[in-house]
Amino acid sequence: MIVLFGAERYLKQQVQHSVLAQAFGDEKSASELATMLEGRDCEWRAVSDELKTISMWGGQRCVCINAADDFVKANRSQLENYAANPAKKSLFILDVKSWPKSTKLAKKLVKTGLAVECAELKGAQLVGWVGKHAQSSYQKKIPRPAVQLLIELAGTSIGLLDRELDKLAAYVGTREQITAEDVHALVGGWRLETTWAMINGVRDGHLDSALTELDKLLTAGEAPQKLLGGISFVYRKMTKAVRLSGPNRPLAASLKMAGVFPKEIPASEAYLRKLGRQKAEQIPQILLQTDLGMKGGSTLPPRILIEKLLVELSPISAAWR
Repeated sequence: MIVLFGAERYLKQQVQHSVLAQAFGDEKSASELATMLEGRDCEWRAVSDELKTISMWGGQRCVCINAADDFVKANRSQLENYAANPAKKSLFILDVKSWPKSTKLAKKLVKTGLAVECAELKGAQLVGWVGKHAQSSYQKKIPRPAVQLLIELAGTSIGLLDRELDKLAAYVGTREQITAEDVHALVGGWRLETTWAMINGVRDGHLDSALTELDKLLTAGEAPQKLLGGISFVYRKMTKAVRLSGPNRPLAASLKMAGVFPKEIPASEAYLRKLGRQKAEQIPQILLQTDLGMKGGSTLPPRILIEKLLVELSPISAAWR
């Protein structure tokens, strides 16, 4: 008996594929030899009969139940008995979101089966996974800035990130490395281009244009939280450049060190000089306040919070000091 728990569907599919491949040897149709069921449609009697039935082809028998949380809740005592004495010729896989380790069922499974955590990856763990996966699955190197941009644009679902890496690997061809420029060029479609147009509108002093592009994105169903992620990605580089700049390091050189795309450096430098150092140093706090507001810290709707953010980031006449 194997339990796959957590919210990351891609990881569950990978583990399930590996388990089935081992159970059925080199059979290419391993998934076809397993009985796939949905938790909402299952009754314990039918599942139990399936697990105890001897395969007419001999060898292993497998039953997989997807979305099995309600099934586990409704049949906990039967599952506890089964976990204590599972069928020797059958493989039983449960796919659940929650698996508290303190339950009697979980404790029984420790002795006779296996529980595999398939939680969503976040932060440094997700960044590390993308880099390793690009190398192991597609034989491509992808530097950290390119990984961070990919995550900002494509989201944190590793299934989606895998598909984007597949496209990027084909896009770069024989080149060994996927760059941030490659990610910028390929990932996101028209929504990405519209997002860049919105950000560039703020940077270049065309606030009306930026708000128009924002309206297009929100009308098309783009999540405000995702838009905030794209804005934050760009502005983190600018604020890093502000910290790096000083009497011995020009602003343009600092922008390059911070990872701003070369062709964007002149416009970004002009923007920061119009904004002024004092206001530029406040950008991280402005972004944080918007993020907290979207997470319940404000009574304003997310759309208004994003519009307010764009206004606050607009340049004002001030000398660079």
